[in-house]
Amino acid sequence: MVRFLDLMEPVIKYLPEIPKPQRKISLKEKALWTGLALAIYLVMAEIPLYGVPFFQQGYEEFFFYRVIFASKKGSLTELGIGPIVTAGLIMQILAGSKLINVDMTKTKDRGLFTGTQKVLAVAMTAFEGIAFLMGGAYGTPDMATGALIVAQLVVVGVLILLLDEMVQKGWGLGSGVSLFILAGVSQQVVWLTFSPVGPLADGKSLGAIIAFFQTALSGENILGVFTRYPYPDMTGFITMIIVFLVAVYLEGMKIEIPVAYAKYGGMRAKIPLKFMYVSNIPVILASALFANFFLFGQVLWQNINLANANPWVNWFAMFNATSTGRELLPGCFLYYISPPRSITTVAQDPVHALLYTLILVAFSVAFAKIWVEVSGMSAKAQADQLVKAGLQIPGFRRSPGVIEQILNRYIPSLTIISGITIGLLAGLADMLGAIGSGIGILLSVGIIYQYYQILAKEQLAEAYPGLGRFLGQE
Repeated sequence: MVRFLDLMEPVIKYLPEIPKPQRKISLKEKALWTGLALAIYLVMAEIPLYGVPFFQQGYEEFFFYRVIFASKKGSLTELGIGPIVTAGLIMQILAGSKLINVDMTKTKDRGLFTGTQKVLAVAMTAFEGIAFLMGGAYGTPDMATGALIVAQLVVVGVLILLLDEMVQKGWGLGSGVSLFILAGVSQQVVWLTFSPVGPLADGKSLGAIIAFFQTALSGENILGVFTRYPYPDMTGFITMIIVFLVAVYLEGMKIEIPVAYAKYGGMRAKIPLKFMYVSNIPVILASALFANFFLFGQVLWQNINLANANPWVNWFAMFNATSTGRELLPGCFLYYISPPRSITTVAQDPVHALLYTLILVAFSVAFAKIWVEVSGMSAKAQADQLVKAGLQIPGFRRSPGVIEQILNRYIPSLTIISGITIGLLAGLADMLGAIGSGIGILLSVGIIYQYYQILAKEQLAEAYPGLGRFLGQE
C-alpha cells in the first residue's frame, strides 16, 4: 500500500531547499548568518503589502497572536510564522494519531516528513492569505489586487521557510522560528514598556514605565498607572518580571535518573528529566490552533453572519462591527478562547477568565501528551535510546522493558504536570495583562535558555576541537 508521504515525494522535489554546509562553520560565521536572517525578517516586517493600507488602526483581534507568531499587520510578514507552526501542528497530530505512517528512526521517513511539512506550510500560507482576504482584513479589494496580495504572502512565506531552514541546517544558530518569535516578543516588550508615543486618551504616553514617571512627576494618584487597560500598565510590567523569573526557575528544575555505562565498568552518571518536560511546545501548538479558529470564525462571520442572526454560527463566532474594527461578543466559543487582558476585564466577566484558563490548560495537556509520543520523548522511546547508548539503570538488568517501567514512573506525570503548569502560567499572566503576553514570555524564556545551551556547546567545541564529534558538531 502506497503511503501518503510517498505520494508527496514528487511534490517535495519542486520545493526550493537550502543545502547543508559542506565545511565547518565557525561560531562567528554562524552568528553572522543568524543575524542576517533576523535582519531580513525585521526589514520585511516594515515593508507594507502592496494594495493594503498600512496605516489601519483600531481594535486588532489578532494582536495577541501576532506577538507569538512574530507577525505585523499590513506588512509582508502579515502571517509571520503562523503557517509554519500550523503545518507542524497538523503533521504532529496526523503522526501522533497514526493517520500517516512514518518511522522517525529512518532517515528517508524523516526527510519525507519534513518535506511534506514544508509543502503543507506553503499551502497553509496561501489558505490563510485567502482566508484573511475573505474575512475582510484588507477591505474589499478588486480581484487583481486580492490575487496580488495573496501572491506576496506566498512568496514571503516561502522566503521565511528558507530562512528557518538555513538557520536550522547549520548555517546559523538554533531555529529561525524560535529566533523570529524571540525578536517579536522582545520588540513588543520594549515598545510597550518604553514607548514615548502619546499623549493617549488618559493623557499619558503608551509605554508603561514612561507613563509611571509622568504620573509620579505630575503629582497624580500613582495607582492610576496600575490599571490603564487597554494601555500597558505597571501591573502588566510587574507580572511580566514575575512570570519571567518563575519560568527561569522552573526551567532549571529537574529529576535525575541514575544510570551506569555497561561498557566502562559500570561508571555512574545521571540523566536529567526536566520538570518542564515538554517545554513550551504545548502552548505554541494551542496558540496556533486558537489563531486558526479565529481565522475560520472571521471568514464565517464576514460571509454568512454579519448581522449575528445565524444561530448555527453564533455559538462559534459573533463580532460587533464598528468604525474602528470588530470586537468579539460574549457567548461564542471564540470569546472564551480569547484571553482577558486585565484585572478589570476579569472582574467584569470572571466566567470568561475561568473558561479561558480551563480551555488553555486542557489543550496544553492534550498537546503535551501528543508531542511526547511523536517526538521520541515517551518512556518507551527513551528506554530504547538508553539501551542503544549502552546505558542501564543500576540494580536492574539491561532491558528496554525494565527501563521503560522505571521511566514510566516519571515521564507520564511530568508530561501532564508540565502541560498544566505552562497553561496556568500563561493564562494567569494574560489575565494580569503581562506585557508581551504570558505565552510570549514563556516562549522567550525557553528560547533564551535554548540559545544559552547552543552557545555554550559551540564555544566548547571551538575551544576543544576533539570534543566536536562527541557534541554532534560537523
